[in-house]
Amino acid sequence: MTFAAAREPLDLPDEEATCRLASDLAAILQPGDVVTLSGDLGAGKTTFARAVIRTLAGDASLDVPSPTFTLLQTYTLACRTVVHADLYRIGDPEELWELGLEEAAAGTVTLIEWPEVAAAVLPADRLDVGFILPVSGSTTARQIRLTAFGAFGPRLERLMTLRQFLDQSGFGVARRHPLAGDASTRRYERLWLNDRSVVLMDAPRRPDGPPLRHGLAYSAIAHLAEDVKPFVAMARGLRERGFSAPDILAADLSEGLLIVEDLGNEGIVTAAGEPIEERYAAAVEVLLALHQQALPAALRVAPRVEHWLPAYDLDALLVELELLLEWYLPYCGASLGSGASAQFLTLWREALNGVTEAPQTWVLRDFHSPNLMWLAERTGIARLGLLDFQDAVMGPAAYDLAALLQDARVDIAEPMEMALLSRYVLGRMTTAPDFRPAPFLALYATLGAQRATKILGIFARLDRRDGKPQYLRHLPRLWGYLSRSLAHPTLEPLRAWYTRNVPAPA
Repeated sequence: MTFAAAREPLDLPDEEATCRLASDLAAILQPGDVVTLSGDLGAGKTTFARAVIRTLAGDASLDVPSPTFTLLQTYTLACRTVVHADLYRIGDPEELWELGLEEAAAGTVTLIEWPEVAAAVLPADRLDVGFILPVSGSTTARQIRLTAFGAFGPRLERLMTLRQFLDQSGFGVARRHPLAGDASTRRYERLWLNDRSVVLMDAPRRPDGPPLRHGLAYSAIAHLAEDVKPFVAMARGLRERGFSAPDILAADLSEGLLIVEDLGNEGIVTAAGEPIEERYAAAVEVLLALHQQALPAALRVAPRVEHWLPAYDLDALLVELELLLEWYLPYCGASLGSGASAQFLTLWREALNGVTEAPQTWVLRDFHSPNLMWLAERTGIARLGLLDFQDAVMGPAAYDLAALLQDARVDIAEPMEMALLSRYVLGRMTTAPDFRPAPFLALYATLGAQRATKILGIFARLDRRDGKPQYLRHLPRLWGYLSRSLAHPTLEPLRAWYTRNVPAPA
């Protein structure tokens, strides 16, 4: 039997409130979701569906006609595809096969009016939005009962938690539009209120997953943030030092909900994805400014709440490297014997010896193009907006520089990489008389190879486990960066191992 959880009816006094609920629902919808819209004629089903589709499209004026006569209407939007179906004129369930509803709905967000005729083919996990006309006879007031079936139950509860947070933070009537997310499970929305935009981060505490070793899961070993406290701590720490991290405008730390300053859409690459060297140079200056400071490992989150940045230790670096063995090699159809796997870890332990001995600083860990915004109206280091630093650790300065100059999503030509690397080295030599270029460059190559190895595994995992094949297009670029880094003389044993055991991406 399919589990169903129905909430008490919601009283919606006018069409604006109904559209606001539709916007709330649109924010949590994912490809493959089915939402049924039930209720009498004229109860507001099509109006509600129209509001959902316009929210997903980010276009309040999008033409969304009723599919009463076409039966199916498909919308190919930037964020996802939506199918809007009206089954009122379907008299026999057999007609659903001729209509092709199941085929049209595969992998889309599907909104179905008059779902009763399709009861036999509806998925176990779905949401029903039931419309009840009020007895008062109002033409705009509605009662709506939300009933979650199966796995939709927790998501419905999240929807209601989000609504309460928005109302309490003063953004209850803001217009909402989903933003493209990153490779994580976090969700983002842009909110507009009185011509002002802010960003909503929805990052509920995530489960650790199965233990890998010593009773610890991957996220614990790799020191990945499991709630929003590290983000709040790092944002405040960076802003206090003159860097452009988003201001925290509202927070519910226990629920993992933040409203933060909107740093805009302009990045450090062109519309075609090509690097803008001036902006990459500005990013290098930001790292120089960060790395010349004495930075604490403990940061304030809230009164009497501190966050300690963990050390980027050998266990964390190695568990990331193992993603190559677990995901990338199977993706390529390759396999290793136990001896080759053991040798891989032995060689990397030797190569990483100097990492924990290097001077420690804040490692933002994802200091690359998707997370760097260009703020032309600001000056100096504040011109670069910083995002996605919740996984920050204490580690070697070379890591973030390698993340920037060997950008997994951007082709950085080797001459540009070398010019910007030289800019950083000269800057450090000027401000830190004890800075030694040769050991730093060896560490840069080592961490560049470690990072490329890790991301090859992550992108293969995103394809095979998470159904996100779009990341595979970056594999050849990562392979090129890996080859550059492994060319450093200190990494010759590792280069030979990769040559023997790891195929290049097809």
